[in-house]
Amino acid sequence: MPEAHHMRIGEVAERTGLSLRTIRYYGEVALVEPSARSRGGFRLYTESDVDRLQLIKRMKPLGFSLEETRELLESVDRLNSATTGEDERAALSERLDAVEADLAERCSALRRQLEMAEEFAERLRRQRAHHAAD
Repeated sequence: MPEAHHMRIGEVAERTGLSLRTIRYYGEVALVEPSARSRGGFRLYTESDVDRLQLIKRMKPLGFSLEETRELLESVDRLNSATTGEDERAALSERLDAVEADLAERCSALRRQLEMAEEFAERLRRQRAHHAAD
């Protein structure tokens, strides 16, 4: 029986809203690998793994590629590592600053798209109301 702090893939899928297939795929491409395996070979995940999957899930609709996602995750991992030296930490912080600036631009572009979609929807409502009044 797995320890209480480990979750099977089904529970992780429920918590993250990701499909089993997607979670397995992220393991295959080495974005999030299970922290452990049960004696029966079931993938076991930790809260940290769930957090990582949530981060990936949030990056996907913003248009980040798998490679960009991998690079970001590696940067965060290295930044959190006790073995990372001061110079590398500074370079990683700069990298994360660049990602943050890119993220701000992507969010801005999405806001513009949303504004256009809302304007379009309003035009359709007005047009429909105009024709209904005729």
